[in-house]
Amino acid sequence: MMGRYGPDQLNMALILVSLLLYLINFFIGVRLLIHISFILLLLAIFRMLSRNIQRRRSENDKFIRYWWPVKTKIKRSIEKIKSRKTHKFFNCPSCRNTLRVPRGKGKLQITCPKCGERFIKKT
Repeated sequence: MMGRYGPDQLNMALILVSLLLYLINFFIGVRLLIHISFILLLLAIFRMLSRNIQRRRSENDKFIRYWWPVKTKIKRSIEKIKSRKTHKFFNCPSCRNTLRVPRGKGKLQITCPKCGERFIKKT
């Protein structure tokens, strides 16, 4: 692999999507999905073995720029679901920042750490 680009986040995403399409095809049986899966897998291998390192890095940077906000939204949603039994979530009326407050404390005066707005909510 000397002088080759190697694996990165975009390659891993291409491989995962390829495997996912292959598994979907296994259950549904649409032949087009196998072809798309195979093309994505070949593209990932091509990117790993490429000698044009600068171009592959710029492709990966573009991918990360679009993927990062999606990834953080997914993580926040999962954390929110996990802690819904112990905490309650409110949006600040001023800046729309999401605030997490422990459940079962009665009426609380909540202060937004971002803008300093104070409001009262029942937890």
